[in-house]
Amino acid sequence: MSNANIHMDDDLLVKYLAGEATPAERQQVEDWMAASETNKKLFADFKLIWNQSPVTDRNVSEDDAFIRLQKRIDSNAAPRREAVIKKLSRKQWIGIAASLVLICTVLWLTFNHVYDNGSVSFVRIDSKDKVQTQSLPDGSVITLNTRSTIVYPGRFTGNIRPVSLQGEAFFKVSPDKTKPFIIKVNDVTVRVVGTSFNIKSRNGKTEVIVETGIVQVSKKQNSIDLNPGEQVTVTNDQALLAKQQSRGKLYNYYLTGQLVCDRTPLSEVVSTLNEVYSTHIVIANKSLENLPITTTFKGQSLDEVLDVISGTFKITVIRNNQQIVFK
Repeated sequence: MSNANIHMDDDLLVKYLAGEATPAERQQVEDWMAASETNKKLFADFKLIWNQSPVTDRNVSEDDAFIRLQKRIDSNAAPRREAVIKKLSRKQWIGIAASLVLICTVLWLTFNHVYDNGSVSFVRIDSKDKVQTQSLPDGSVITLNTRSTIVYPGRFTGNIRPVSLQGEAFFKVSPDKTKPFIIKVNDVTVRVVGTSFNIKSRNGKTEVIVETGIVQVSKKQNSIDLNPGEQVTVTNDQALLAKQQSRGKLYNYYLTGQLVCDRTPLSEVVSTLNEVYSTHIVIANKSLENLPITTTFKGQSLDEVLDVISGTFKITVIRNNQQIVFK
């Protein structure tokens, strides 16, 4: 069988570029590259992204190409990745994982758009330890929380407006019914026309909370529509969970500097406090987790916040080295 039409697994290309492929795997990649000019071009794109250099795009116009590519990315088998992880140090794996995400992003953008001159530049923004706000070519505005990354084309010239996200961001999307705005975050796709919403993806969990408009969230064959005040949480090993009513506005503290609680479960408050104050609060008494709290924290120190919580619920707060325990 000719290698010209054989699909090359993304993970295998990553192993090849990282120097972690076996001799047989290296031969497989090299045979695949030699089989056609298209394969050589795809590999060149992979390698350019690996080295974080400008990308040369390919002309493909059909929206269904995006769907096929999305399914291909989503179907990557976990055992193959585990085999790679075992061979790499933690530092090496972090770099490879980040590069793989960018590779998938660029392929997604490449296969989904037509560019009038056959090439397109991509913009990547890493917020690192500072919240950043970025205006996109269509007038949409994205506010990146710390430790987050977005990738998008320098011009939206295709049938959709695609963005890839790692971490957390708040989106204010400019309305355009003829050109939907689509965010790819891990194996979750968020599709909107004009709306505002927050996406947070960390530790194997992706959360979408809507402020205005309607947002469609999809994973593989499942999708759900969210209205203002609704949210959904998607985990790596599960399909879509049922949507819920969001309680308060803890999610946008990095925009407003406020923690707004509206009958918000204590467990959610604690999770946000751990992020905001870089602390480690643990609820030892499980019966406390769903206690609802309604208040707004703005500018208070962690000790002041803990005093409010302990006074409200008569909770004992114990400091144990770097850990704070609610009992």
